[in-house]
Amino acid sequence: MKRRPLIAIAFAVIFVLGVLGLPAFVNLSTDWYWFKALGFESVFLTSLITRLVLSGVIGIAAGVFFYVNLRVAQRGMVPNPVVLQLAPNLPKIDFTHLLRRLVWPTSIVLGLLVGTSVSAAWLVVLRFLNATQFGTTDPVFGRDIGYYFFTLPALTTGIGLVMGLTVIALFLTIPIYLLRGDIVVFGRRVTVEPAAETHIALLIAALLITSAANIFFVKLPSLLYSNTSTLVGANYTDLTVRVPIMHTAWVVALLGAVYVLWGARRKKLVSSAAVTAIAYFAVSGIMGTLAPAAVQKFLVAPNELVRENPQLINHIAATRRAWGLDEVVVKDLTGAASLSLSDIQQNSGTIKNVRLWDREPLLQTFGQLQEIRPYYDLVSVDDDRYWIDGEYRQVLLSPREMNTAALPTPNFINRRLTYTHGMGLALSPVNMVSPQGLPVLFIKDLPPTSSVSLQVTRPEIYYGELSDDYAFVETGQPEFDYPLADSSAYTSYVGAGGVDVSSFLRRLLLSMRFGSKDILFTSYITDQSKILYHREIRGRAQKALPFLDWDGDPYMVITEEGRMKWILDGYTQSRRYPYSRPIADGTNYMRNSVKVVIDAYDGNIAAYVADSRDPLIQTYAKIFANILLPLDSMPSDLRAHMRYPEDLFRAQTALYTVYHMDDAETFYSREDEWQIPVVARGERSGDPFLRHIVMKLPGESQEEFIVMTPFTPRQKDNLAAWMVARNDGDHYGELVIYKFGRQSLVFGPTQVANRINQNTDISQQLSLWDQRGSEVIRGNLLVIPINESLIFVQAIYLRSEGGRIPELKRVVVAYQNEVVMEETLERGLARLFSDDPTLTPVLATQESQTTPSTTRVGVSTEELIRQATSHYDRAVAAQQSGDWATYGAEMRLVGELLRRLGGGNR
Repeated sequence: MKRRPLIAIAFAVIFVLGVLGLPAFVNLSTDWYWFKALGFESVFLTSLITRLVLSGVIGIAAGVFFYVNLRVAQRGMVPNPVVLQLAPNLPKIDFTHLLRRLVWPTSIVLGLLVGTSVSAAWLVVLRFLNATQFGTTDPVFGRDIGYYFFTLPALTTGIGLVMGLTVIALFLTIPIYLLRGDIVVFGRRVTVEPAAETHIALLIAALLITSAANIFFVKLPSLLYSNTSTLVGANYTDLTVRVPIMHTAWVVALLGAVYVLWGARRKKLVSSAAVTAIAYFAVSGIMGTLAPAAVQKFLVAPNELVRENPQLINHIAATRRAWGLDEVVVKDLTGAASLSLSDIQQNSGTIKNVRLWDREPLLQTFGQLQEIRPYYDLVSVDDDRYWIDGEYRQVLLSPREMNTAALPTPNFINRRLTYTHGMGLALSPVNMVSPQGLPVLFIKDLPPTSSVSLQVTRPEIYYGELSDDYAFVETGQPEFDYPLADSSAYTSYVGAGGVDVSSFLRRLLLSMRFGSKDILFTSYITDQSKILYHREIRGRAQKALPFLDWDGDPYMVITEEGRMKWILDGYTQSRRYPYSRPIADGTNYMRNSVKVVIDAYDGNIAAYVADSRDPLIQTYAKIFANILLPLDSMPSDLRAHMRYPEDLFRAQTALYTVYHMDDAETFYSREDEWQIPVVARGERSGDPFLRHIVMKLPGESQEEFIVMTPFTPRQKDNLAAWMVARNDGDHYGELVIYKFGRQSLVFGPTQVANRINQNTDISQQLSLWDQRGSEVIRGNLLVIPINESLIFVQAIYLRSEGGRIPELKRVVVAYQNEVVMEETLERGLARLFSDDPTLTPVLATQESQTTPSTTRVGVSTEELIRQATSHYDRAVAAQQSGDWATYGAEMRLVGELLRRLGGGNR
């Protein structure tokens, strides 16, 4: 009978280990297969071994600690044990006897729980052991910044662990002493048996010593993260009041530990513990709250700028360093320079790459024109640039991915064996428009065909933004490749990616991992088959490189060999930079330290160090040897397509609106604060002014691919500056701010948008289209820098009522006080910058931008008649199909051409 409780406990432990351990074994095994197939075994092994060692060492130490405390608490005889009798005919329950039998199980369970929880800190421990110096010290304690990134988190974890173990031990031992009668409470009087008094005193002293260490090693350095309305970091009150109080508090805690031990020897544990608690609370609680509040209110607030000036300087400098804003190159522009037709022609590379197609309407149009089948999805549109037929062109592209959820019969065979991959992409230049107002597609259709020098030779997409399901390849079931006119084309995977399904054990484990009995029993899967999983690229990168964070906009690149590869921007980021301003999620340090390339066909991953100066990535390179490659080893055709990441640029520009002010007094008064321009009426939400553009920067000799954002003064609409991040060649990653003088007015986007709305000709035409069964969609207002001036461009799209294909019908161009709306960008520029727009061509190479019928000005009478006839034929076709929006637009073009004929085409 006495063994029954132990037998029951043993069965319970076995059951728990079976329920929890089997899934863990399955996940570990299948993860190992995946990491090994990818060549990232070191990441898996480093993580697993560190977790196991940490869990084992800490778990055993915690179990031993609890066992010793529980055994010490139950030593000796109990003359008057507390017993419980549930009924007269039932035996009495001796709690002390039961508690002795629970010492081992309790210690083991608590040790397992503590070890398991601490194993989550594996990366904190590895960072501490492989710390890298920043080479910069904090302005208060003089420690290297690396201390706050690597040492402080480890100390916080370690001290918190010791404190938690001590508190748990107290909560376990005090009730035991009460049940044994070693602690007796009579009203307000408490008597404690000497052995119990010594034991509890030791635990209380350990807790006080740990609290003192926590104050000195954790709370004091954490003052550098204080956040007030004025600054982030230790302010005047922190440095003059809180720091001395904290030093007093940790001394009080240490003296209190000694006093508690002395009190236990004098049989005065309760009184000594009470005195220590009161003293500690008086210093850290009352003084730590009232004194700083009084100093802040009566001494700092009336003279805040004077008191906080040194701290403001520290805060500005730290924020600029932490976010890379200290390296921004500042250039001044007059904003008063006038543009001429010659300036436009000299910047033809910029004009030819003005992005007339916005991502949102283009994605809708791509979806209608190029998804082709319901099981294909075009998920996103990405900006990039290529040398196409000898020209540097900005393009928009969208991969065509497989959406198995849209299959008419989404069973196991279809989803996992047949419809395994997407196919090709749609690629269009940013500025070319067909006669019907649709994008001109350089790459299109199934299988993808190209009309330019850029070719896709491996169009299958097994890994993408939408591919979150697993799939089997090289099976007995042919894989669907692409649809034909009256049948389908099939293929078989020949790539190196995937995990071999080479044994019954693997099939069993995979069947358990994915919860599918079909994996185990289907005859289509053979020993030569492979399984592809973790196919969604951001999740795949996160699994392979768990120490990085990721940009929200991965993009696809076509290599010189015609392969399709994804590029993801990986960040090292932290909340640990002293005095630095955090963004909304608490991050106050961020570097785009890694560029990750994932092959859309094979799924292989290559991670390249993009910022070797970052101490965090240097530390990770020590931890995960041979995983992070030097950027020089990235193939040149991929390096040519590196983009400055949007999430980082968005954070930097938002912070720079304030932190371009590096003078403490100016910063405090917010005298020159900027803002990202507000969204004008008719603009879509999101980031309407964050733009990728191919343009020639002021003072540069050739066009380059940049991302830019304009700034306006706070609560004002005129333009103050614009920032660019350069992307090409040796200039990659450079941030440049172009500032306009504060004495002259340069129109901002909102002011230009208001001028467009106030233009009667434009507003009447847009209102007319909106009333004729069409929806007018205004594109984002583009800010296009030319030399030291600006032009503004806005595309106008029409979408028929109930339709889903936006068509680009007009382009609004604004410069200084003039606003025009024309069929094409070149016509708008001709009207703005030519005295006789019917005679002077805007650009010699404009034929490459749009269709011939709307390209040239100054054409012959015969050409105008031909164009009018062509537009009339389109109007009649639109009328017959009931497309009244197109009908109205085409008839307006006919009328305009007839007016030009009537006025004489000189």
